[in-house]
Amino acid sequence: MQPLYGNLEENIACIKETLGNSDDIVIREFRIGPEGLLKASICYVSGLSDTQSINSFIMESLLFDIQQTDADGKIAAGDNLLHILKDSVISAGDIRDVTDFGPLFISLLSGDVILLVDGYAQGVSIRIRGWEGRSVTEPPTETVVRGPRESFTESLNTNTALIRRKIKDPRLWLENRQIGSVTRTDVAVMYIKGIANDKIVEEVRRRLDRIRIDGILESGYIEELIQDDTYTPFPTIYNSERPDVIAAELLEGKIAIVVDGTPFVLVAPALFISFFHSAEDYYQRADISTLIRILRVIGIFIALLGPSLYIAITTFHQEMLPTQLLISLAAQREGVPFPAFIEAVMMEITFEILREAGIRMPRTIGQAVSIVGTLVIGQAAVEAGIVSAAMVIVVSITAISNFVFPAVNMSISIRMLRFPLMGLAASFGIFGIIVGIMALVIHLCSLRSFGVPYMSPFAPIVVDDLKDTIFRLPRWAMFSRPRLISQKNVIREQSAPPKPLPRK
Repeated sequence: MQPLYGNLEENIACIKETLGNSDDIVIREFRIGPEGLLKASICYVSGLSDTQSINSFIMESLLFDIQQTDADGKIAAGDNLLHILKDSVISAGDIRDVTDFGPLFISLLSGDVILLVDGYAQGVSIRIRGWEGRSVTEPPTETVVRGPRESFTESLNTNTALIRRKIKDPRLWLENRQIGSVTRTDVAVMYIKGIANDKIVEEVRRRLDRIRIDGILESGYIEELIQDDTYTPFPTIYNSERPDVIAAELLEGKIAIVVDGTPFVLVAPALFISFFHSAEDYYQRADISTLIRILRVIGIFIALLGPSLYIAITTFHQEMLPTQLLISLAAQREGVPFPAFIEAVMMEITFEILREAGIRMPRTIGQAVSIVGTLVIGQAAVEAGIVSAAMVIVVSITAISNFVFPAVNMSISIRMLRFPLMGLAASFGIFGIIVGIMALVIHLCSLRSFGVPYMSPFAPIVVDDLKDTIFRLPRWAMFSRPRLISQKNVIREQSAPPKPLPRK
């Protein structure tokens, strides 16, 4: 890295030349010191730094407040001017020395203010960042009936502050690093020392440090570069935009990866069952949460196997249906020219197109197009004899069941797996579906997330950890953390069951 020059004009010329004389680079030159003999300048990027704070904490201090100190006498005595400015004049909080152009440009383009003084081959980086950002609002995807109404934003500092607001413990450690040779994206790793597994923390550090890429624009870049297995439809790293969810994961011994510029925070390691838990499961009573989880599991099976079972039964196993229902289905399919498999594929593709169109269209017309398209196309397809009414019902229930997933990325995985299961059902009937499910289970049991079995606590089975899977025990019974994740501090709490006061 090239060191700074001792001449202010050369430093300013190098900054302008390197940045291509960009119009958003503000360079303000002025004079300080005894009788204003020393030339100095500040450099910042318009829009990334807080202009009001620059005027209040830097310019006023350098031009006016310096007169109220003994800075001139110290300068005349030969003291280092930059040290005097940092110690006695500038009232900003975070101030760091800069001696090379590399760190100077990183700080400058991150929103910091650079102070340069003529005759000194070093500068001062003052952290006064103030770009416009989105405020903390209700999460648009992970909605709850009971629970906090706040979500992460695109600001790294705001996101880490939201997590620290939930966990006020000095053991919550944060490690910052910059990833991307061009974007220099700030990435923070957060974990609770003494609860998180040190081996998993070290593995997270190693995987992040080995990333060699020119830019990181979203946490999805990081997720794809550090995941254990690329060739799997299942996500092996969890993500959320809710601070309470990330705080709960940290309390279980997991590690959070916060990326600047995105409201989605990554969590590692991830378990398969975690993608089917909602934040609200822990805010309701245990019996209500258990009932909701059971309904969610039923919806998952419908979303995965609904069309496949319909194809298998109507094609190979008609004897499984009651006679009246079989006659009704046969009458509906009498004028349909396609087999059940082609019928299901056409309807599924149509629903996927309508779903994607509803997301990408402008919000003012997207919902209307989705509803009208679904009703009109479904009714017209049945009346035209292209598909049967029963197939429309099956595909509709399957599409609705997809929305029971709290995690969108797992919902997409189930939607992808539905098509090969439909092909197996059309070829081999229920036997093909069973083979497909067995292959999925074997594949899931072979996955790892940062060394932790993906199907834990089911495979390998950990009896103590089954208290928070499909069923959720009362809060006082959830006394331990997942044993395969947090191996150092397993005991979470030692609360006794609540008891009513004795009658007098």
